[in-house]
Formats: sequence, structure tokens, C-alpha cells
Amino acid sequence: MSVTTYYLEMTDPGQLNSKPCPDGLSIVETEEKEFRFNRYLYQLVGEPWEWTDKLTQSDAQWQDYAERAQLRTWAAYYRGTIAGYFELEKQADDTVQIAYFGLTPRFIGRGFGGHLLSRALEEAWNWAPCKRVWVHTCTLDHEGALANYQARGMQIYRTETED
Repeated sequence: MSVTTYYLEMTDPGQLNSKPCPDGLSIVETEEKEFRFNRYLYQLVGEPWEWTDKLTQSDAQWQDYAERAQLRTWAAYYRGTIAGYFELEKQADDTVQIAYFGLTPRFIGRGFGGHLLSRALEEAWNWAPCKRVWVHTCTLDHEGALANYQARGMQIYRTETED
């Protein structure tokens, strides 16, 4: 089975096509960093998409990853329940990568993804200096992921296919 990876970017904040916040949804930055929370979000959101590459990492590796200054995390809540999250990673070249993004299984298809991505892009642009925001997704992710990135104004700049 071949897997296609799409690399998308936004080079100007004016390209953002924001989607409004649905009633009852709130998005909060986890300003007090706690690697166990990042690991939990990674598992909760990534399980249906077989995000497994980081599951074998030690506590020390998770802490090194999640609690550094170059990584910021936001959690989305709907009526007090975790609905999704995103992580932004500042790169050395003043770009920001959306490192992880997604909804929990019970909240897929409820219209939250567009606003969550809008917020991720807004926060990335607000993390000055930022000259570009980028992300990658693949054909193993939710079938609506690529369309959501494109609907918010991101454009494909590279595609790779592996067999």
C-alpha cells in the first residue's frame, strides 16, 4: 500500500480563511508544560490514525520534547471534554510547524476541525517572528485533513509517495 505525504504551507497571514468558533468549543494553551499531557493527547487523538512512532519513547524523551521553549500546545474542549489539540513547533529559520493536529474520535464530523485549524494558524502567525507556517499530512490521516488545510488557505508545496 503506497502512502502519499503532502507538505503544505502558508506564507502570509492574509491567506488565512478562518472558520468561526462553534458554540461550546474553547481552546486553551497549556502554558504550564506537562509532558504526560502531551503524551496523552498524542495517544487520544492519534490512535485511530496509528500514530505509534512516539509511543515507545521514555518519560525523559517525552519531557525533552514537550517541555522545551520551542514547543507550544493548545487543547480544545467541548463542554469540559477534550475535543482535540495542536502543537506548534518554532523552527530555527523563523518558521512554525504545526507538529501535531487533530480531533478526538468522538468529535470528528462535528464541525470543530476548521476552527481548530484556524486557531492553530492564528497562533502560529502570532508567535513572532514567523515568516511561514507549514504542516504535513498523509493518506493515512483522516480523509478530510488535506481538504481542511487547503480550505484554511494552505497550499501544497511538495508531495512524496512511498510504496
